[in-house]
Amino acid sequence: MMASSDVDIRGEGSLFSDQNPSEMDALCPSPPGPSRPQRHYERIGGRTGTSFCQTLIHLLKGNIGTGLLGLPLAVKNAGLVLGPVSLLCMGVIAVHCMRLLVKCSHHLSVKINRPSLTYGEAAQYGMENVSWLRRHSQWGKRTVNLFLIITQLGFCCVYFVFLSDNVKQVVEAANATTFSCQINNTNQTQVLVPSFDSRIYMLCFLPAFILLVFTPNLKYLAPLSLVANLVMTASLVLIYFYSLTNITYPINLPKVGRVKDYPLFFGTAIFAFEGIGVVLPLENKMQRPQSFTVVLYLGMGIVTFLYISLGTIGYMCFGEHIGGSITLNLPNCWTYQAVKLLYCFGIFITFALQFYVPAEILIPPVVARVSERWETAVDLLLRTILVIFTCALAILIPELDLVISLVGSVSSSFLALIFPPILQILTFHTEGLSPLMTAKNVVISLIGLVGFLTGTYIAIVEIIARNVLKHEETFSSYMVQ
Repeated sequence: MMASSDVDIRGEGSLFSDQNPSEMDALCPSPPGPSRPQRHYERIGGRTGTSFCQTLIHLLKGNIGTGLLGLPLAVKNAGLVLGPVSLLCMGVIAVHCMRLLVKCSHHLSVKINRPSLTYGEAAQYGMENVSWLRRHSQWGKRTVNLFLIITQLGFCCVYFVFLSDNVKQVVEAANATTFSCQINNTNQTQVLVPSFDSRIYMLCFLPAFILLVFTPNLKYLAPLSLVANLVMTASLVLIYFYSLTNITYPINLPKVGRVKDYPLFFGTAIFAFEGIGVVLPLENKMQRPQSFTVVLYLGMGIVTFLYISLGTIGYMCFGEHIGGSITLNLPNCWTYQAVKLLYCFGIFITFALQFYVPAEILIPPVVARVSERWETAVDLLLRTILVIFTCALAILIPELDLVISLVGSVSSSFLALIFPPILQILTFHTEGLSPLMTAKNVVISLIGLVGFLTGTYIAIVEIIARNVLKHEETFSSYMVQ
């Protein structure tokens, strides 16, 4: 998914300081805000804020990415009936948690006389509402920011694996690529000329990613970002068309998946729904923030519909052969090979946006400690190290479906499901929060915690099992030779 975040950075000398930049800040800078909070949500105010439609587009862009393409496999793990129902329930809960975050931010910003708050700041000031947690409130912000960093770097790892898998498939099928898009008997792109391991492709992409993140200001990437959004949209339309027109009947797919596979569904689904990081930056930038609730419900309604429809249709079309990304199942004709490459281009540009957040948190405190003449060199060196780090993680786990599920289970579950209900309890515990509301929040957080524990465990077990199997196959082929 193309989620953005709002992690703190501008204070010097602290890894998790007070102001939160996001990729939205870079591509859509905020107009100057008033010096006092506006009780009617006119915090950013003026006519220079983003409009209703602009905010809706940013919300859609922040929630639609690689996670969407992995949902057909998620539906397979849950079952043809249980999968879509679970996606609907998860969508309702995720949107509810986004609304809780906005509500708590409004309440706390008025209480402390601030025009707006970031996710990390909301966690900090929420903890200050509780006397025995007040002295540790900084840890609330640091914890949220830590998971935001993990999430963003996790997205970067997913992008490495996604690009390598899709480009590898295009290269291997290049000699047999035709203008005929007839489906083959396995619904899979036919691999005809084996090439390098996908991890070699990751290493080939590494210099390009490093040069990309050297971009001094993300505003320079805004035109390319617009083009990337357009080609990804066109690609999705073609993927929908192919999947709808190639469903085979009768459909004999399991209505409910295996119990042990459901945690993998949870990880992939929550990875896709983890757009909570864009919520506060977008709400803070709106010309009329009081309309944001409508934008949130409309935008996330569209996103949930896309998730359920593509997840269900993709699974119905490709069945048991569905891959970690639906693009890996498209036929080897020029039209759909172009779809893969265009989507890869969009993901490549998006890498810089996702990388912006952890880079702007981790790098400036280090650069502030060196002399001015070395600032640029140290900045570029640290950016290079971070990209190499994400590439190394991707090389260690070159399984697209498991990487998505692991990132979703480890970090997205906390940001999207666990933290917002806890924040509401902390924020309103002195103002008559009803027992029913408290119980509801505890249940949502427990769902997120169970998903985190089971999803992480199953993903790690599957990663180990696949690696063992690959090593056995490699050893067997070596012995045969």
